[in-house]
Amino acid sequence: MNDSKINNEKKSALVPVSVLIIYSVMFYAMWTVFHFFIDPWITSTFPNEAVSNLIGEGIIKNLIWTLPAVILISKYKNEVSLNLKEMLKWNRDCNKYLLLFPAFLAYIILGIVLHGGKLAVNSEFGIADIVTVLFVGVTEESVFRGWLLNSTLKRNENAAIAVNSLMFLMIHFPIWICEGVFFTNFANFGFVSIVALSVIFSLIFTKTKNIILPITLHMFWDLLIFMLY
Repeated sequence: MNDSKINNEKKSALVPVSVLIIYSVMFYAMWTVFHFFIDPWITSTFPNEAVSNLIGEGIIKNLIWTLPAVILISKYKNEVSLNLKEMLKWNRDCNKYLLLFPAFLAYIILGIVLHGGKLAVNSEFGIADIVTVLFVGVTEESVFRGWLLNSTLKRNENAAIAVNSLMFLMIHFPIWICEGVFFTNFANFGFVSIVALSVIFSLIFTKTKNIILPITLHMFWDLLIFMLY
């Protein structure tokens, strides 16, 4: 079999819909259970916020999010758009999007100024926030861009990005319900920024064919939110 035929077969191969459905149901179920039962137990057992964040965000979330995503990407390496090696390779297209880092900073600062806020580092910003920032970008981008988007792009890119953004929004529902801000985030349109960020990260992933840039941009955005808001 020649190389062109192999490449054509790889391009036409798709991750089974049944796999995506089963994964998604299990993923959301486990994350809901985590927020309603496991996270409260961690917080009460380990009152130090940095320690509880390390256990929840660093250990458990990586076991629930990152590890299964990496395993699935490896298992379906011929069906996904990009395999692990391809996603982790920095290329010239990535350099074009480095300006998003100062753009994110400018956007946050502008928002604070326009709303009459004071530009200063949040007095409550600390190690616990840093721990969260270090892991959230890795876990969330591994699942939503590295696996879910990566496994559906071959079907229809625009539809894949739209569905991915909706799923990314939905993953925030359990914590919003636990914190009592579910309806508030819809009433004040707070959900819009989450959908917009998901679209941005998805477009970067599709344009650069790289997962490192979405991860670092995600981390940078969260860092700005924790530090300045």
